[in-house]
Amino acid sequence: MAHLEYYSYKGVGERNAQQYGYAQAVRIGERIECSGQGGWDPETGVYNTNIDEQIQQAFANVDLNLRDAGGQGWSQVFRVNSYHVPLNNEALAIMTREFKKWMPDHKPIWTCVGVQRLGEDDMRVEIEVVAHDLKE
Repeated sequence: MAHLEYYSYKGVGERNAQQYGYAQAVRIGERIECSGQGGWDPETGVYNTNIDEQIQQAFANVDLNLRDAGGQGWSQVFRVNSYHVPLNNEALAIMTREFKKWMPDHKPIWTCVGVQRLGEDDMRVEIEVVAHDLKE
């Protein structure tokens, strides 16, 4: 699959690639698809247990991931899937606020799912996105 370019940002991205065998993002031409990003510190992997802080950090990690893959960040995102433990009105309100902050000029499509568990014990949110990086 030589036509696919894989990316794993420094810190947690490289750790997960080595420990679990997956990349943080893949570029297929003008399309960037990102693995689910949690609310971890991108250097240390430590989670803030406050749900607001964790969701904010997950959005920042998505932005870092997209830029590491050569994109321009949230302005290019057209699809969002988010997974929550738990999915409640507080989490929805924080997600909505962050959408407006990170994507003030457009509204992506979004699938939002409540799940019993995510990849690590302290994870309360995981956000995966697809972006279109039109090179002009």
